[in-house]
Amino acid sequence: MKRNSKQYFSCIEPGLSVFILFCFSFAPVFGQIDHWETAIFEGDSWHYEIPAAAVDPAWNTVGFDDASWLTGPGGFGYGDGDDNTILPAGTVSCYQRITFNVVDKTAFDAAVLTIDYDDSFVAYLNGVEIARDMITSAGQPAWNQLADGLHEAQIYQGIYPAQYTLDQEFLNTYLNNGVNVLSIQTHNEAVSSSDMTSRAFFHFGVNSTATYYTAAPSWFIPPVILSVTNLPIIVINTEGGASIPDTPKIDAEMGIIYNGEGALNSISDPFNEFHGNIGIEIRGSSSATFPKKGYGLETRKPDGSNLNATIFDWPADNDWVLHAPYSDKSLIRNVLTYHYGNELGDYAPRTKLVELVLNGDYQGVYVFTEKIKQNPGRVDIAKLNYEDTDPMQISGGYIIKVDKTTGGGVIAWTSPYPQAAPATGPIQYQLHDPGIDTINPLQEAYIQDYVTQFEDALASPVYDDPVLGYKPFIDLYSFIDFMIMNEVSKNVDGYRISTYLHKQRDSEGGKLVAGPLWDFNLGWGNANYCQGGLTSGWEIFFNNVCGGSGGLNNPFWYNVMVTDEDFTHALNCRWWELREGVLHTDSVLAYIDSLADYLSDAADRNFNRWQTLGTYVWPNNFIGATYAEEIGYLKSWATDRLDWMDNNMFGSCPDLGIQNNSSDIDAMVYPNPAHTDLVIELKEQLTQGELEIYDMTGKLVYSETCNSTKLTIQPGLAAGIYQLRLLSGKNQVFSQKIVFK
Repeated sequence: MKRNSKQYFSCIEPGLSVFILFCFSFAPVFGQIDHWETAIFEGDSWHYEIPAAAVDPAWNTVGFDDASWLTGPGGFGYGDGDDNTILPAGTVSCYQRITFNVVDKTAFDAAVLTIDYDDSFVAYLNGVEIARDMITSAGQPAWNQLADGLHEAQIYQGIYPAQYTLDQEFLNTYLNNGVNVLSIQTHNEAVSSSDMTSRAFFHFGVNSTATYYTAAPSWFIPPVILSVTNLPIIVINTEGGASIPDTPKIDAEMGIIYNGEGALNSISDPFNEFHGNIGIEIRGSSSATFPKKGYGLETRKPDGSNLNATIFDWPADNDWVLHAPYSDKSLIRNVLTYHYGNELGDYAPRTKLVELVLNGDYQGVYVFTEKIKQNPGRVDIAKLNYEDTDPMQISGGYIIKVDKTTGGGVIAWTSPYPQAAPATGPIQYQLHDPGIDTINPLQEAYIQDYVTQFEDALASPVYDDPVLGYKPFIDLYSFIDFMIMNEVSKNVDGYRISTYLHKQRDSEGGKLVAGPLWDFNLGWGNANYCQGGLTSGWEIFFNNVCGGSGGLNNPFWYNVMVTDEDFTHALNCRWWELREGVLHTDSVLAYIDSLADYLSDAADRNFNRWQTLGTYVWPNNFIGATYAEEIGYLKSWATDRLDWMDNNMFGSCPDLGIQNNSSDIDAMVYPNPAHTDLVIELKEQLTQGELEIYDMTGKLVYSETCNSTKLTIQPGLAAGIYQLRLLSGKNQVFSQKIVFK
């Protein structure tokens, strides 16, 4: 069991240190629940107000006089046919309250707010906020504030509504014996919105056989109480149980329970992987509209400054992501993609499947992963400081991307070239690290000019010239690997969204490198639009299928590259090398199975928490009734996709006087791809052994006597594909393609 291997920050009594941000209980408190009852139904009589001016801030407290408010059955809204009290079309906000009595609050070990809403809401119990979504301002939102975006009501579509759990400790503190009030303010996305919904229920978990209210409805699903799991457990509590906004990050505390690979983890175990302060915010664009939220995290010291923490023995950093697989019902599409990104020899974010408990409420299976940024343990390029403007310094340390701006991104510049035909919209670049708010103007001008030179060369009549064309500007093999992973997964967002590039300093090679990979939850057959569910077709030609005159369409880069024989030759050779190794169908299916087996119990809990199996969640191409069916679909889709790519791969990799992979002896060659060192291990020593390496024209570029069973060489070869041969006497006994990057 791991103990004290990390730096922790524990709760300290108030006043003992001016640096402690806050202190509160971590573990959710639940007793023994006998049954569930419902104290408030949506159709009960509520008081409500459609304000035309600011509302008294005490409107959500027990003592507020709501005699002048309207009354009506709950289920407030218009436009969806799911409303008991019809509000006027164009309503911006609706405030509603209902009182209920409690005889003995110690009879309740938990409570659940179940709420269906369009487009946003904030809920309060006795004036204390208990839940919110799609509205990010601190405190009570203004009466005329609009929702952060669109959120469609769920119940009328046959989807289980959002659910928020209050534990025993919260009820002991804030629930009254006697009169209580549940208050909800619902906000629309726009005055012109076609619909609005607010439907709320409030349930209690009773710790005896006694009856206090009405039996919970048959559709009600009790909250999942996490006890023991084979996954690491992440427990996060925000200060005072505050709801997490889209931005900025708010203070919270995080503990991680991880007893090591293969060991079980209990919610009652001590935090032994990390325990300390964090900042947390909602992350994502379209995914932020799902009830299961993804989060951006920043590990912090007690004084609020950044803490570079080593978590799961990964390189130390302070920026992390909790990805929330929701529409991806396999739960593993990002894990799968990043795994193979790393297997190909490129950096992709490390991942760990975990279970999350947030403010006492079980949230399901998440993917804890690294945020893309410059760091020797992440994107390993030189750090670019603001003052770095001399010719060598300014040449590298950039991470840029092509992406949406809905997640807060800012366009740094627009390419002089349009997207790939037939689309005619602009290619727009964002600065990721350093960001647009911290970069020196000279640096911004440099990276813009470099990328434009690359595009100039790619668009020129001599684009395929090895000197005058595009190849001197880029790390060719990174672009090939990036294309392969986007195509294997047929990522419907590939190339046009969440597409990262980074630029090395000249002393590091000076090239523009494709990657890292990011955000593949809509890949692997999970999208029902733009042919994303088909196993046929190339995603580089997305614009031929879906590209309009504007919008987010593919850049023109790959459409040109696949007309270059050098590129397609290298692509084809790389493809068949991978198909004989890490991307062999058997290997891919075995890895999917291993992840599914690892998740079997946790997946059951996740889908008890989020009732999405058997239900369409945008943009599912397949709807499985069980988790096993979702995994079966993923495996079947991947098999068909790999077969299609085998039969339709660009270019060729002919035998140019050297043999394909073959072996008469037992040998291993690694790493492959290699950067500098290459290791050759043999089961037995060769007689008159020789090692030879040929380039893809058949030219001998390296040779050495092989007189031991393990040989480490540094052939000093340029990036490219080569053939390694082992000879015993004059007879070839082993041959394998190798890649240097």
